[in-house]
Amino acid sequence: MPYLGEIAALITSLSFAFTATFFTFAGRMVGSGVVNRTRLVFGLGMLLITHQLSQGSLFPRAGWEPWLWLSLSGVIGLTLGDAFLFQAFLWIGPRLSMLMMSLAPVLAALLAWLFLGETLTGWQIAGIVLTIGGIAWVIAEQNGQNDRRVAGSSTASAAHPNYKLGILFGIGAATGQAVGLILSKKGLANDFPALSGNVIRMIAATSSIWLYAVFRKQTGETLQQLTAHPRVLLFILGGAIFGPLIGVSFSLLAVQKTEVGIASTLIALTPIFMLPVGALIFKEKFGWQAIAGTVLAMVGVALLFLV
Repeated sequence: MPYLGEIAALITSLSFAFTATFFTFAGRMVGSGVVNRTRLVFGLGMLLITHQLSQGSLFPRAGWEPWLWLSLSGVIGLTLGDAFLFQAFLWIGPRLSMLMMSLAPVLAALLAWLFLGETLTGWQIAGIVLTIGGIAWVIAEQNGQNDRRVAGSSTASAAHPNYKLGILFGIGAATGQAVGLILSKKGLANDFPALSGNVIRMIAATSSIWLYAVFRKQTGETLQQLTAHPRVLLFILGGAIFGPLIGVSFSLLAVQKTEVGIASTLIALTPIFMLPVGALIFKEKFGWQAIAGTVLAMVGVALLFLV
């Protein structure tokens, strides 16, 4: 089938948009912490089944070094990074949160340059500047609109009172994902299977977040919230299906069937898909500056991967 890799990459990007939408609805019902803990259980279960079917074993067979680096990647990227992301969903909405995640490849490139000795071309530096500039442009417009909503009593309910904190949490989420990517790269050395690596990351993330919940005595609260709002399980399950299952599977297919740069660029288009989602589903108000800034940021991401 022609353009199979490109189509798979676009499906991945669209899937992540669905994931953000489902998890935002779930977070509004039971809180971001409950969502993060529960979706990791669902995601891990689906990945283990997928690993059994495709690799012939439930758990990955690997030495201590892949387990070390990939486990660290899971804890930092999936536990801490996604904790920031899910809270950002509630404070600034999924559209802006996913746009902030466009900083992840920028931060990963900078970290690889600093710590792994990788080089940055002039075009890649230009891409970093464009991405940061585009995101800053969107934030500036949204911040002005948010301040006006807070100031007007009649529209105060439409404002985000934790807007600036939400932006910081979005940066924290992108940083967690970037560090997780760098650690994953070390763990996936010597052609270690990407699916097995993802399973290890999920095992580490799920174990760490539930151990923390036990330590903080949050397990009972989690179960109470899920029992009190049984419908939320459908949203969390939907997010887990579109994320770890459909999204990750099609991303692997995309990388396999087309060039990595093309696949990475198309997968990073989620903020573009989030524009109509934000307007139609979450009733967000944004102007041409937000659209232009988002497109500019995506051009910057494309320069990172394609040049």
